[in-house]
Amino acid sequence: MNDVAREVGVSAKTVSRVVNDDAHVSPATAARINDAIERLGFRRNESARLLRQGTASTIGLLLEDVSDPFYGALTRAVEESVLAHDHQLLVSSSAEDAHRADRLIAAFVSRGVGGLILAPATGLDEKLLADERAKNCPVVAFDRPLEELDVDTVLADNRGGTIAGVRHLIERGHRRIAFFGDADSVYTARERRAGYRDALADAGIPFDPELVLMLQPDERAGTEALGMLAASADPPTAVFAGNNRWSVQLLRALVRHPIGLAYVGFDDFELADVVQPGVTVVTQDPAAMGRVAADLLFRRIDGDDGPAQRVQLSTALIERGSGERLGPFVG
Repeated sequence: MNDVAREVGVSAKTVSRVVNDDAHVSPATAARINDAIERLGFRRNESARLLRQGTASTIGLLLEDVSDPFYGALTRAVEESVLAHDHQLLVSSSAEDAHRADRLIAAFVSRGVGGLILAPATGLDEKLLADERAKNCPVVAFDRPLEELDVDTVLADNRGGTIAGVRHLIERGHRRIAFFGDADSVYTARERRAGYRDALADAGIPFDPELVLMLQPDERAGTEALGMLAASADPPTAVFAGNNRWSVQLLRALVRHPIGLAYVGFDDFELADVVQPGVTVVTQDPAAMGRVAADLLFRRIDGDDGPAQRVQLSTALIERGSGERLGPFVG
């Protein structure tokens, strides 16, 4: 801006008025300034202008893991909605680390975001969000709820979807069904384990904690656990994977170390229909979750001050063969 002012021989304030369509500049001077802007390739600092006006054109999106396909589909949907509202999107992942999540939220806020959409990390300092909500920064949680703050929240039917998947195995004669879920601290993992237990109880099958493994997905741990279960006195005949990362890790183990297990997973994943047999999954719609979360956020930005909404999206069972008969699997 100073370069344009020197080129034309006016003050920077006069250039600023022209850039911001202020009528208090003569047409002749405005024309000279616009010519200089074109020659010098001047571009307005949009962020600075918006900060001066007290508005924000960016939305913060905090994921658990940006590399997870689930979050990729969700991010794309949020991005489309954000662009449709003439905003921009800032994206980061917490890696399920509360301290990292706190720092990222602080960084989003320091950049003047107009709202936050986040998958809350376990142990997140919710006071950070409470403080910013008081400053008119709306917050929408997705995939899992906040523990203390009552904000708009978008969830999948984790329990109901798992019940459907486990029931699918039970209806095919399986009574010994292993469950591999994420760490017990994760809300979705707890909900899906609860659905697993509900399905067993509905069928009159006793719950056996020896068949349950709750930890972050890991191929080596999954392989070792499957081996131990297969060698036990009363081995499982089926396994339910609690998320797409466990599905992939267990599938690798089952392909490399063929074990005759029926298999159903929560969350679809790439190439699940290519292996033989194809992997039967309980699928949720991350794109729909992203669209609903963005819609709720922009309603708040537009002034909606009604009670917080809790939206639960349905899941669906896709039968491909792995839950209908015993393996082994072939890549």
